[in-house]
Amino acid sequence: MIASNDIPSRTNPQETFVLNLGPQHPATHGVLRIKMTMNGEYVIRAEPVIGYIHRMHEKMGENRTWAQFLPNTGRIDYLSALHYNHAFVGAVERAAQIEVPRRAEYIRVITSELNRISSHLVWWSAFLLDLGGLTPLLYAFDDREKILDLLEGVTGSRLTYCYFRFGGLCNDIDDEFIQGTRTFIAQMRPRLKMYRELVTDNIILRKRLEGIGPISAEMCRKYGATGPVIRGSGVAYDVRKSEPYSVYPEFAFEIPVFPESDSMARYLVRMEEMAQSLRIIEQALGKLPPGPVMGKVPRVLKLPPGDYCYAVEAARGRFLVRTVSDHKEFPYRVKLRTPSFSNLSLYEEACKGMMLPDALALLGSLDLVIPDIDR
Repeated sequence: MIASNDIPSRTNPQETFVLNLGPQHPATHGVLRIKMTMNGEYVIRAEPVIGYIHRMHEKMGENRTWAQFLPNTGRIDYLSALHYNHAFVGAVERAAQIEVPRRAEYIRVITSELNRISSHLVWWSAFLLDLGGLTPLLYAFDDREKILDLLEGVTGSRLTYCYFRFGGLCNDIDDEFIQGTRTFIAQMRPRLKMYRELVTDNIILRKRLEGIGPISAEMCRKYGATGPVIRGSGVAYDVRKSEPYSVYPEFAFEIPVFPESDSMARYLVRMEEMAQSLRIIEQALGKLPPGPVMGKVPRVLKLPPGDYCYAVEAARGRFLVRTVSDHKEFPYRVKLRTPSFSNLSLYEEACKGMMLPDALALLGSLDLVIPDIDR
């Protein structure tokens, strides 16, 4: 790798060229364009160009009622939809002082952690596909299909979920879901061991990721990177522990942290997170309380005037909803702080001086969802 401070002196402007990565889907798993200024195979500058799929979610929040905007949250990061549901209903419940039944909070945790595993499986399979491995995708989607079957049974959807409601859930889980989830946990744990033997410990993967794309903790803080990106840089920041919400404080689980700061560290964080999510789900099923899944909610919802925030740990990091109310049926302002936008922001600095194949490995290790950026 060329050191970044050596690039200007070693670059002849007449020999550089611009390479467009994207915006077609196969290059970037979404409508993202990265304008790469190259010197041979080395990256001089990588400028992300966003906005190709901008849908004005925040503006939509200003002309819909609180309830009408809820389906939008599942379409921001479509792979982590339940976490985004949770953040928005949490902000409204905090503002309106709506009490959520404990059973509903437990089910929110169970379904959210299932959603986290399914999201990580998509990242794992797509990341390895980018690096030239096809077989893991077939295994990952086989496991993910089991999760989608479980969530479809209670939410009615397989991707853009809108299951949470202000005050609880749209419906309760049944014995079939509980037993199916227990079966999935028993099946998934051996699969994670198999993934380690098949892929994680593979010398080819190790050579592609170890020491590639170092991102320091200082750089993460500089750009506001969160989630597996900052935990792969040795910082144990997880909203579930740092800013506890819902019933997460009632469960025992670890925050995977790897200090190596390279692409392999971010890979290992997500692999270990899937095991921890299984641990949380198992505890939640074992302590699932009886009772209703909906609290008392006003028929016409008008939040008290004020500024309200609620953050969750989504699959890609800290997602925060900030709402401003002027005591009307519509929000005065909805601000969405999404993790993919912050995680992408560091890419230009992080990949300077890298070879193109390594820059692609770094990009994949960030686990970006483009609609989460173009919101």
